[in-house]
Amino acid sequence: MIHDPAGRTTSRTVLSTDSVDHADRREFWTRAVSQTYVDLQCEVPGSSAAAASIDGSIEAAQLVTLGLSKVTATAQSVLRTPAGIARTSDDYFLVSVQNRGNGFVVQDDRIARLEPGDFAMYDTTRPYELHFADNFEQYVLRLPGSTLRTLVRNTADLTARRVPSAQGAGKLLLTMLRALLDDTEIATQSAEALAQSVEYLVVAGLSGFTGLDAPPPQLAARRLAAIKQEIRARLRDPDLSVASVAATLHLSPSTLHRAFADEPCSASEWIWTQRLDGTRRELVDPTLSNISISDIAFGWGFSDAAHFSRAFRARFGCSPSDYRRSALG
Repeated sequence: MIHDPAGRTTSRTVLSTDSVDHADRREFWTRAVSQTYVDLQCEVPGSSAAAASIDGSIEAAQLVTLGLSKVTATAQSVLRTPAGIARTSDDYFLVSVQNRGNGFVVQDDRIARLEPGDFAMYDTTRPYELHFADNFEQYVLRLPGSTLRTLVRNTADLTARRVPSAQGAGKLLLTMLRALLDDTEIATQSAEALAQSVEYLVVAGLSGFTGLDAPPPQLAARRLAAIKQEIRARLRDPDLSVASVAATLHLSPSTLHRAFADEPCSASEWIWTQRLDGTRRELVDPTLSNISISDIAFGWGFSDAAHFSRAFRARFGCSPSDYRRSALG
């Protein structure tokens, strides 16, 4: 089993056609891959509907927000169609890491041919195709779309691009995924660091297509910028909190707190600092002089006038009313 930082335990699941009647296996397999990833269609090229059958198994687990799975199956095509997207508009990036056999990833007018050790990424919000002409085995990662977009720009340019095993990132990623799925238990304190290491390996492999060197320090800075952008957009929301921002960005609260480790204040303090700066700007705005101080404070997410007054004095050295009076003459 794999433990998440909140102490919850996620059971490893195994879905297999072994116990399913031959005639029902393709339908069972289609449900299995749709349940594990997103709404998909599975076909057997060159076979009639009556004769089409797929044998396979999926071993899946969850590492914090990162989905891990190993797929072992017979020849097939897997299709993410516009109809499937309309039914379930899940926003994920999937990364296929070839372990045995060959496969093709098709998206955005590109085709990536994968051999053992290679990997490629594809976006579930747009149609894609996977093709396997013979038996194969892949490790598949499922990352929340918003998470990867905080780490990599121009993701649409990176889909269906082969990252070869010889490049290093592919080989390291395959080795790590094998170890993670073979491990029966991962300590709570290690799970988040391991999940981030997997993300960094994916980004490191893709960085060759962006022309950017993206080591972890740069990724951390990019993640912090995305967090701050989300906070700024919601400063006036009274329900804004570290937990709600983390949920929106598909991060754990501890990851969000850690992003502020080298900042002069914590994430919570930064939220209140930005809100106080917003109230200060409006208090000195002559066009808002007819708006009460309480209404300005409440408009920036404060719910208690006394708390706002104390926080304002602590930051600016005087009461809100004195600050306004001095500024407006």
